[in-house]
Amino acid sequence: MAEATGPRESVDQQALDESVTFTSELIRIDTTNRGGGDCRERPAAEYVAERLAAAGLEPTLLERTPGRTNVVARIPGTDPSADALLVHGHLDVVPAEAADWTVHPFSGEVRDGVVWGRGAIDMKNMDAMVLAVVRAWARAGVRPRRDIVIAYTADEEASADDGSGFLADRHAGLFEGCTEGISESGAFTFHAGPDLPLYPIAAGERGTAWLKLTAHGKAGHGSKVNKNNAVSTLAEAIARIGKHEWPVRLTPTVRAALTELAALHGIHPDLDAPGFDVDDLLGKLGPAAELVAPTVRNSSNPTMLEAGYKVNVIPGHATAFVDGRMVPGGEDEFHATLDRLTGPDVDWEFHHREVPLQAPVDSPTFAKLRAAIERFDPAGHVVPYCMSGGTDAKQFSRLGITGYGFSPLKLPVGFDYQALFHGVDERVPVEALHFGVRVLDHYLRTA
Repeated sequence: MAEATGPRESVDQQALDESVTFTSELIRIDTTNRGGGDCRERPAAEYVAERLAAAGLEPTLLERTPGRTNVVARIPGTDPSADALLVHGHLDVVPAEAADWTVHPFSGEVRDGVVWGRGAIDMKNMDAMVLAVVRAWARAGVRPRRDIVIAYTADEEASADDGSGFLADRHAGLFEGCTEGISESGAFTFHAGPDLPLYPIAAGERGTAWLKLTAHGKAGHGSKVNKNNAVSTLAEAIARIGKHEWPVRLTPTVRAALTELAALHGIHPDLDAPGFDVDDLLGKLGPAAELVAPTVRNSSNPTMLEAGYKVNVIPGHATAFVDGRMVPGGEDEFHATLDRLTGPDVDWEFHHREVPLQAPVDSPTFAKLRAAIERFDPAGHVVPYCMSGGTDAKQFSRLGITGYGFSPLKLPVGFDYQALFHGVDERVPVEALHFGVRVLDHYLRTA
């Protein structure tokens, strides 16, 4: 293969077509992850491994649990002294109820220039685009400057124990030299107003803190007075948690997002001024506020309650679950606040925990990500943002890999990308996939 030099594009029509075909065919492979361990990603893993092998790579299939398959392959770069780059995408998807959809969620139907189905944006589209780019390189004899490690993971939509967590813990050697990575949830078009297309690139993630709360009381007959009722005690704690207003905590990524978004609206706030009101500023940013509002604070949302087995029996214990999220640097505050809100009669523990992440927005990497988008959409405005949720980047961060959300899609006005994430009628425009292939090709060759 020859070294990729200059701005020339190695994407051909076959690559554009394959991005659509691969997205559709991956959607048809049902990899629903309900979180109970019954997902089987292996058919999808074999699908991508076969196509990587056809491009001259040597993919490795890895499982912690039978059927929960991961795929890892390395593309050698032309500069042995350069750090390697990780490109990762997950193969599993969240559940979908066919009765709620306009098109069957696992049909992969291509209709009116749109690919329909579960995973169309989360994230079999990115899986397909990366495949298409790698195969285009093989046809054109192109090699990137730095080593690129491609990982297709299992179990991202649950604990990641069978996916990126397993890879990070047991197969770290496959990622030797990787210092940075790109994956989902960034570089999509967000239309913030007339002639204001934004491309938010994720440079941070709030930490995941799924909590289990337990209250213990005295069991008894429902007709008797009971001052030690576990259900009542737990309900009071849950109400306090649900109503709590968390204080503002602006991380460097969020500060950069606020500054750049405000400037696009002709506003130049002093974020360090006494009495600065972030909510007032968000109110002036219009739709763009949606990109930042969930990440200026920690959060805690009660989601599940479990208690009792019969209406006339007061149970001896009650359990609840809370979806908590921590901004980078807000972990101590989160712990102390939960101790106070639950009180002395309710115990809490982490049901599942993932650390917050933060990536520099003033880095050469972010500049190249920005440039790749602006090359193919000069009218677009790239801005940094922090994800309110999380990705496999949290697991790979244990290997010292800094992660960015970069799954490029150019979307038309009115296309609500974020609403379709885990939503009904998930779909992706064909032209958005073509745009993504071109951007990924350019960035990965020049990174």
